[in-house]
Amino acid sequence: MSGSGFHVHGPHDHELEHAAQHGGHQEDHGNSMTSQIALFTAMIATVGALFGYMGGATQANAGLYKNNAAIKKTEAANQWSYFQSKSTKQNLSELALDLGPADRKAFYESEIKRYKEEKAEIKVKAEKLEAESLDWDAKSDAEMHQHHRWAQATTVLQVSIALAAIALLTRKKWLKFGMLGAGAIGIVVGALALAHL
Repeated sequence: MSGSGFHVHGPHDHELEHAAQHGGHQEDHGNSMTSQIALFTAMIATVGALFGYMGGATQANAGLYKNNAAIKKTEAANQWSYFQSKSTKQNLSELALDLGPADRKAFYESEIKRYKEEKAEIKVKAEKLEAESLDWDAKSDAEMHQHHRWAQATTVLQVSIALAAIALLTRKKWLKFGMLGAGAIGIVVGALALAHL
């Protein structure tokens, strides 16, 4: 449209002229950056998917372990109730020993002895169940801690991918470095999760 000395360039025309004047170096650099960011995004997305899976697995394990802890705690409570009923029977036998007829004293003494022995066995079972419950609780807490680490790593990798998208759109070098930094931090946090730290 230069018939009357007036010429209008569209944005595409301007880019073609600019590339022709500079030998296309800017376009090659742009394609290189695009390829690098695309490759980085694919790798980080893959690692992020693995971290997300591990986070879900550890969360599920934490729930299962917490459930096991509750079951053992209930079993321990049942044993303590059984222990208490034996204590009550022992107390009644001791009362009967003091108040009952003399010809029944030997019977009550044997009952008291039996209840003491049964209580000792029940106490050992109850304490063992309580220890198992505490062990399952500790395992659950450890899994939840690891789950939080996996979640943190996944979140940082998602931020890295978002920075990659913005860097791709804006062609800002500092955003490219930001995405690389966030990706590195995400991988380090994932390594901490893997090491149970």
